[in-house]
Amino acid sequence: MKLKSNVLLIAVVAATGGLLFGFDTGVISGALPFLKQYWHLSDASIEWITTTVLIGAVIGAITSGKLSDIIGRKKMIIINAIIFTVGALGCAYAPSVLVLIVMRIIIGFAIGITSYVVPMYISEISPARVRGALVTLNQLMITLGILLSYITDYWLSNDSNNESWRWMFLVGFVPAAVLLFGMFFLPETPRWLISKNRWDEGKKIILKLEDADMVDKTLADLQDEITTSSKLKVSAGEILKPWLRAPLIITIGIFFFQQFSGVNTIIYYSPIIFKIAGIVSNTASIIPAIIIGGVNVLACLLSVFLLDKVGRRKLYFVGIFGMIPSLALLGACFHFKEALGASLPVFAVLSIVCYIIFIAISLAPLGWLLISEVFPLSVRGVGMSIGSLAHWGFNAVIAFTFLKLVNHLGIDYTFWSYALICVIGAVWGYYYIPETKGKSLEAIENHWRNGDSPKEI
Repeated sequence: MKLKSNVLLIAVVAATGGLLFGFDTGVISGALPFLKQYWHLSDASIEWITTTVLIGAVIGAITSGKLSDIIGRKKMIIINAIIFTVGALGCAYAPSVLVLIVMRIIIGFAIGITSYVVPMYISEISPARVRGALVTLNQLMITLGILLSYITDYWLSNDSNNESWRWMFLVGFVPAAVLLFGMFFLPETPRWLISKNRWDEGKKIILKLEDADMVDKTLADLQDEITTSSKLKVSAGEILKPWLRAPLIITIGIFFFQQFSGVNTIIYYSPIIFKIAGIVSNTASIIPAIIIGGVNVLACLLSVFLLDKVGRRKLYFVGIFGMIPSLALLGACFHFKEALGASLPVFAVLSIVCYIIFIAISLAPLGWLLISEVFPLSVRGVGMSIGSLAHWGFNAVIAFTFLKLVNHLGIDYTFWSYALICVIGAVWGYYYIPETKGKSLEAIENHWRNGDSPKEI
């Protein structure tokens, strides 16, 4: 059955939020060496500048979950596009480290909200048979944003101009403006409209987007869900009820193992990692990051096709069992750096490429996809907000501790510790990663209400 072109267009425009997510997290990578020289920063200051965007993301995740349930998914994305626009200009023209930190916190606030509201928007507007692929489109756009940030960092970098970082941040204005303009032409999600008793509006959108043979079932499922929810006094505290314990553990756990595998140390610090490997020039140290970013995009593109064919659970295990040896080999590269000599950067890049391939087809897209699927409509905004909070909180810990771990343990043992965490993640995944492929959001909710375990879905 052919995918309706308007569904794909809506998903692509909304997923521009994912591109901004990726760009604004990745752009710091190429900017850091120039910022360090421009303001003569210490490693501690570098970690703070890197981590502030994540602190903002945590604040955004904490404060906005219920708001998206109140004002709607579309309006939340529009508000974020405005914040992204202001933040990009503020970073580019920052006159001091303090102002830059404040602007990075503002951008982080928007990222924290966008990271859950965009996949939630796409999930609620997509036909069930292609929901995995379309939600993962957001992850693909995140990887494209990261790659775009690396390419523009390289293109705009100039070793003789320590203010190159200003132009790097300014590029973020463009996708922010595209998202802001595009969202005005997109509909609100039918599930949110119907949850607000706006049945006529919701039904019209479902008729335009859903497969013709699934319209009646989708409306019936939503009617049942609304009826069930109306009988309950729903509040943020509902998410702590025993029947929702499994999705809550899935949400926090998937992001713990995603982040503590060390993926964002590579996203944020790859030029610094390659300087440790022996590359001297600021500009040259960005080149391996571009290679890794390109592989990340291709692997994520592959995951778009695999998630609704292979399934969520199988891909999780393929990914994590590939990440373990990749991280172990990366640590070994630095442990035996004297023996490898000038070839160390090559072996380091190959190890990271293997690692990126495995995480990009598994834990990276699965985190945002699963949290958009496992919560019932009545608490989906709050649940995804908690997921976003977990993601950015764990992300901030990793970003703030990486250089400290490298200085105290050595870069080899740092990556080996990430590999060990992945081993634990494989055991956890056996019990808690569900197979939601092809399941309606309403059927998943009924599974939790029946008290069944995640691996039985």
